[in-house]
Amino acid sequence: MNLSHGKKSMIALGGTARNPEDVLALYDLSLEFAEIPIQDINKFKMNINKFLELKEKTDLYYLCHGPREGDPNNITSLKRDYFPLVLEILDIMPALNMSLLTLHLWMDRRFIKADVIDFKIKLLKAAIDKARENRIIICLENLSEDWQDLNMAFIELPLLNLTLDIGHAQLLREKNTSFGFMETYPDRIKHIHLHDNLGGNKPENDLHLPPGRGIVDFKTIFSALGRIGYNKTASLELKPQEIKSCLGFVKKFIK
Repeated sequence: MNLSHGKKSMIALGGTARNPEDVLALYDLSLEFAEIPIQDINKFKMNINKFLELKEKTDLYYLCHGPREGDPNNITSLKRDYFPLVLEILDIMPALNMSLLTLHLWMDRRFIKADVIDFKIKLLKAAIDKARENRIIICLENLSEDWQDLNMAFIELPLLNLTLDIGHAQLLREKNTSFGFMETYPDRIKHIHLHDNLGGNKPENDLHLPPGRGIVDFKTIFSALGRIGYNKTASLELKPQEIKSCLGFVKKFIK
């Protein structure tokens, strides 16, 4: 039985599903898709049949969020641990018809060594080459970078796209860097992450608050998204109950 309901909006709105139960919770909130983060590949494999069953019942579609990279300046661990896991995820994604993979690779030139950034660009190229086999879009997620930090990657990799994380764009900067990405690379933005914070310069300042609970200027940012004609996907990177608490706030901007 297909349980699909609700109309699709201009921007497709979804949320994070860390387990199959979250998928049902997102469906109950009338969202359109679930973004599944994969940190433990073996745990994910144990749940893959349940995810598939829920996909068929709810008609939600799935996007994928890749693993954390570990030490962001350690080429050895990136090559030995991180990249093989990315390749394994790319092999699994077609089973759930996942068409987009967001990757974490910190490229901020203030903190990451130049040779490591060069190596990460090579990793991204190899991931893109692998993803093309199944028509999967690879998106790099901004962490604390501005557009200049990612400029070389975008120049060298014409098929690399961006997951614009609006919450991360508020951190380690005087001004939210979302505007620079929208002005410089509007066509590379294929996905958006939504969450809020109070700014700050430490990892623990990445609070992942519901939009409207922090200082991120969502009204101005969504106006800018409208000007560039953004009409793809946006994930609320929150727990389902937190998504419920801010859904009205977010939907008024999407409309």
